[in-house]
Amino acid sequence: MKVAVLMGGISSEREISLTSGKAVKTALSHIGHDAHAIDVNSDIIETITSLKTLKPDVVFNALHGPGGEDGTIQALLEWLKLPYTHSGVLASATAMDKAASRLAFAAHNLPIARGMVLTPQELAMSDPLDRPYVIKPVSEGSSVGVTILQPGESRRTEIANSWDHGKQILVEEYIPGRELTVGVLRDTALAVTEILPLSGDFYDFGAKYQTGGSRHIIPANLPPQITEKAFYYACQAHNALGCHGASRTDFRYDEQTDRLVILEVNNQPGMTPTSLLPEQSAWRGLSYELLCDWMVKEALALNTQPILSLLEK
Repeated sequence: MKVAVLMGGISSEREISLTSGKAVKTALSHIGHDAHAIDVNSDIIETITSLKTLKPDVVFNALHGPGGEDGTIQALLEWLKLPYTHSGVLASATAMDKAASRLAFAAHNLPIARGMVLTPQELAMSDPLDRPYVIKPVSEGSSVGVTILQPGESRRTEIANSWDHGKQILVEEYIPGRELTVGVLRDTALAVTEILPLSGDFYDFGAKYQTGGSRHIIPANLPPQITEKAFYYACQAHNALGCHGASRTDFRYDEQTDRLVILEVNNQPGMTPTSLLPEQSAWRGLSYELLCDWMVKEALALNTQPILSLLEK
């Protein structure tokens, strides 16, 4: 099968996407697909020309961040009538927009942190929530631009006045506790991984991508009922946004209050061999190569087996 692997892009996550894309191309080639890499840059005409010249059977979308997972490239692929991996236009746009996804989660009675969307000017005027609270871009990935504002800090005005992640800011209450994530393939939750950043208060960009930035515990040592809740919420969040194929839902779990809260759904999870979704897949007995193959076939509606029949655990 001829597969075009889109990688790179123009977001702050370009280098991560290149790493994902190269790994995907290698895996697909090893398993027998005719895989071709397309490095997406600011010249979208070049990308269109490459796709029209290649005439792939399917596109593996290994792009990350704005332009790659927010519905933009998905709309282009729809226009070109090319099947592609991961979620469609609407689900991608909603997942990337944290304010919109919060509304979708709330409508489906899924647990989210107390929060609000405001302008940089409004943030500069006063604290919108009791501290500590979290300041986030509405539409960024990989924790880009995320800050925790602690009691006694005087950075609020500086953060607001130098804000360069769009016209709006998402502010949420800080949920203490443990960082958890659950990968989903179609309708099945794979595992709960606990993420332990080796420095700092949360799983920021450095902890995600720097060598030795974090430690992953799989499966997370949790009460059985919390594991089951995380599985249920991850599948419900996947469906609430209309995700297709693979997704990954991030949580915070406060042991003191037994509170489990959804932070966000990643509709385009990282696909390096050591990324969280492939790591969970491998733990369940589905190798990286077979995971990539499954995602390609899922995009073409060729998968007929239930996910559980492919997993060993």
